Amino acid sequence: MFKGSLPALVTPFSNGQVDVDALKKLVNWHVDQGSNGLVPVGTTGESPTLTHAEHDLVVETVVSEAAGRIPVIAGAGSNNTAETVRLVKAAKKAGADAALVVTPYYNKPTQAGLIAHFTAAAECGLPIIIYNIPPRSVVDMTPDTMATLAKLEMIVGVKDATADLSRVPATRMRCGPDFIQLSGEDATALGYNAHGGVGCISVTANIAPKLIAAFQETTLAGDYAKALTQLDRLMPLHEAVFTEPGLVGAKYGMSLLGMCSEEVRSPLVGLTDGTKEKIRVAMVHAGLLN
Repeated sequence: MFKGSLPALVTPFSNGQVDVDALKKLVNWHVDQGSNGLVPVGTTGESPTLTHAEHDLVVETVVSEAAGRIPVIAGAGSNNTAETVRLVKAAKKAGADAALVVTPYYNKPTQAGLIAHFTAAAECGLPIIIYNIPPRSVVDMTPDTMATLAKLEMIVGVKDATADLSRVPATRMRCGPDFIQLSGEDATALGYNAHGGVGCISVTANIAPKLIAAFQETTLAGDYAKALTQLDRLMPLHEAVFTEPGLVGAKYGMSLLGMCSEEVRSPLVGLTDGTKEKIRVAMVHAGLLN
């Protein structure tokens, strides 16, 4: 169920509030553009600055609007296990197909602590995708720990943002071929799939959903020569979007397409003029703007 291009969906704002109408429009746009699923209220969805009510509203809106046409993996991460359980339960109640649960950031648990945290999340009865992102969480789940968790029925895969492509075969050897491995990095998604991954939870797909979906389809078909030509078209955009925080770049690019405003919440701020121009030029290169 979870493979291909899975946009890490932005949360559109209007005058400081969640723009529900724009959010619904984005869901339908992604369905029409060929995205293989949606991942709302992750980091790219500005989950750290959403209230609990807003978080639930976004998940409920995306699930309702998707209406089963594509799967929804709801962000449900926290460094508080009790809060994570609440978020997973809310995602399950809303009808999400799975929850994305990040390794607990800041408090730096041991591997035993990670097992306890994710076991509690799995007990909610909703499929769980582990989100392993050491640069942000300052804790790295080892492949051996992942293998322990993979024995639980509801731990079904990982979003891997370690930037270490050797993790893919190492995890496959320990967790088995059915364990879902999704890249958390746009720029290395080709290599990730070549090593055994099955998709990418993508930031750039917010701007270029059709191109990213086609790129993912090509890599999963094993046509890496064609995928390289597609990557050449996309790489300047990957680089431009992440010049400053990626979600800010994604929202700016989307604003140029008329999909949502570029508004973000503090402590994030708008892009510099230089980065805006870099994104615009990259979008022209990709064929997204004239």
